[in-house]
Amino acid sequence: MVQNENTEPAEEKLDYKQILPIFVIVLIDLMGLTIIIPLLPLYAASFGANPFTIGLLGAAYPIMQFLGAPVLGRASDRYGRKPVLIISQIGTLIGFIMLGLAGSYFMLFLSRIIDGISGANIATAQAAISDSTTEKTRTQGLGLIGAAFGIGFIIGPIIAFASLALSDNNYHVPAFVAAFFSLLSILLTSFWFKETLPEERRGQGEDRPSFSFKAMARAVTHPTVGFLLLLMFGQQLAFGGFEQLLALFTLTNLGLNASGNAVIFVYVGLIVVAVQGGLIGRWSRRFGDRRLIYAGLGLLAVGLVLLGFTARQPPPWYSRADLEAELTGEVILPGETPPAQEIGVDLPDDDNNGWLGLAWILVAMIPISVGGGILQPAINSLITKRVGLLEVGGMLGISAAFLSAANAVAPVAGGALFQGLGPAAPFILGGLLMALLLLLALRLIKPGQEEAEPAGLARGGAH
Repeated sequence: MVQNENTEPAEEKLDYKQILPIFVIVLIDLMGLTIIIPLLPLYAASFGANPFTIGLLGAAYPIMQFLGAPVLGRASDRYGRKPVLIISQIGTLIGFIMLGLAGSYFMLFLSRIIDGISGANIATAQAAISDSTTEKTRTQGLGLIGAAFGIGFIIGPIIAFASLALSDNNYHVPAFVAAFFSLLSILLTSFWFKETLPEERRGQGEDRPSFSFKAMARAVTHPTVGFLLLLMFGQQLAFGGFEQLLALFTLTNLGLNASGNAVIFVYVGLIVVAVQGGLIGRWSRRFGDRRLIYAGLGLLAVGLVLLGFTARQPPPWYSRADLEAELTGEVILPGETPPAQEIGVDLPDDDNNGWLGLAWILVAMIPISVGGGILQPAINSLITKRVGLLEVGGMLGISAAFLSAANAVAPVAGGALFQGLGPAAPFILGGLLMALLLLLALRLIKPGQEEAEPAGLARGGAH
C-alpha cells in the first residue's frame, strides 16, 4: 500500500529534470521570435505597407511552415528529434539576419520565407516532450511550451523595448538581437539537449509518406482525432489573426508605437505564463482536456468580441506627429509636421486622448490570453492520447501543419477585413467563429478512454 502511494504520485508528476533542456531551448528560440512579433507590422508600415500587405507578410512564414512542418515532423520520427531541431534553428538564424539587413519590403518577405521553410521548431519540441511524458503529465508538459512562449512574450518585448531605446527606434537592431538568441539556441541544442527518441523506435513508420495533402485529408477522417485537427485549424484562424494583427490594431486604434506594443505583449505574456506554466496542469488533471477545450473556445469568443469594440481613443501621452516621425524615420524639428503619405495605415488624431481605449483593451486581453493559452496544449494533448505511440510525432506534425495553414490564412483574410470593413471586423468575426466551434465541440468531442482511467486512478489515490 505504501509502495503504491509512492509510485503513483511519481507517475502523475512531470519529470522537470528531463523536460528542462527542451523548455530552455524552446524559450531561447522563442525569445528571438517574440522580439520580432510586436515590431513586424510596424516594421512593414515603415516601408509604406497597408493592412492587407502587412497581412501578406504575416502569412509568408506560416505558408512555408505549413509545407515544411509535416516533412520535418516525420523526419524527426525517422532520424530523431535533435538533428531536425538543429536544422530548423539554422533556418531561423538565417531568416533573422536577413530581417536585420532588410532595406525593402521584398527583403522582409524573403526573410520570413526562409525562416518558415525550416520552421518546425515547435512541432519537434512537442514530439520531444511527448517522448518524455506519460499520458497524465502530457498536457502539463505541452503546456510548458506555451509557458515558454509566455515568458518569451515577457522578456522578448522588454529586450525589443531596450534595443529600440538604445538605437533611437532603429527597427533593424531588434532583428540582429533575435539572431543572437537563435544562435544561442543552436548551441544549446547541440551541446545540452539529449535525444528523446530511442534508435529502436525510429523509422518504424517508413511505409507512411512524409507528407501529402492526401495524408492530411486522411488524418481529418481519423475517427478519434479528425475533428480535433479541424478544431486546431479553426481556433488558430481566430487566435492567429489576433496575434498577427494586434500590433496593427493598437497602432490604428490607440496610436501605440513599437514600445507601447511591446508593453501590451508583456502583459499578454504574464497571463499566458500564469495559465500554461502552472494552472493548466491542475485544470487538466481536475477537468480533463475535453472540458478545457470547451472553456478555451468560450473565453476566446468573449475576449475577441470585446477587443473588437475597443474605443478608438489614444492614451493621454499620444502625439500623432511623433508617431509619424518614428515610422518614417524622419528627424522633425520643433513646430514641423512630418509627411504622412509614406505611411499606409490610418493613425488616430490626437484631439480625443484618454484612458478608455487602453483600459478596455487590457480587460479584453484577459479572456483572450487565458482561452488561447488553454486551447493549443489541450487539443494537442488530447490528440496524443487518442493515437498510437508510433503516430505521435507524425500526428503532431500534421497538427502543426493545420496550425500553420490557419496562420497563413488568418493574416491575409484578417488584413483584407481590416482594410475593407474596418479594424474591428477580424476580431468580432473571429469571436463569432469561436462561438460556433464551441457549439460543434460540445456535440462532436465525446468522452474517451483517457477520461475513464485517470478518473478511476484519482479516486483510488484519494482514498
